[in-house]
Amino acid sequence: MKSKAHFDRLLTDQAPRYKVEEGPDYVLVSFETEEFVFVDFILVHSANRSKGVGSKVINRLKQKGKPIILEVEPASSEDPDTGKRIRFYEKAGFKGIDSLQYTRIHPVTKDVNEMKFYYWAPALKCEKWAMDVMAIVYREVHAYCSGELYGVPPQDMEEVLVLRETALRAAE
Repeated sequence: MKSKAHFDRLLTDQAPRYKVEEGPDYVLVSFETEEFVFVDFILVHSANRSKGVGSKVINRLKQKGKPIILEVEPASSEDPDTGKRIRFYEKAGFKGIDSLQYTRIHPVTKDVNEMKFYYWAPALKCEKWAMDVMAIVYREVHAYCSGELYGVPPQDMEEVLVLRETALRAAE
């Protein structure tokens, strides 16, 4: 999770690419380039869940005609909402990218953060595309000013993002 200072810095330095869209029922935080939209998070207010609000937000993003990529926590029996989020994105037409591994150590808490990637695109995309996009997102969003804001340099991208096939070939 980003600190408030990190979030504020992104909204200032990375605007208009990094932005917050707020409606009466939701908050969407995204990073958008000419080539893709990265959804940092969507929050639908609890009273309005299962009423189509999230689907409307996703459909508006799809109308841009750009690929959409996002991170989701792996399904966990300890947090049933993780499975609900995954089912929501799959129902919306998102595909999981199982070969792309994301493991990051939080610069302050030292907690290990693992995420799964999902994407939607008007045309099929390969895993290399997802790796390239997430490298941009890692640099421009997750690790942006990390050394300055958290007092420790960010992990090297190669430590955080790994295509599993590449890791398997290197081990052989």
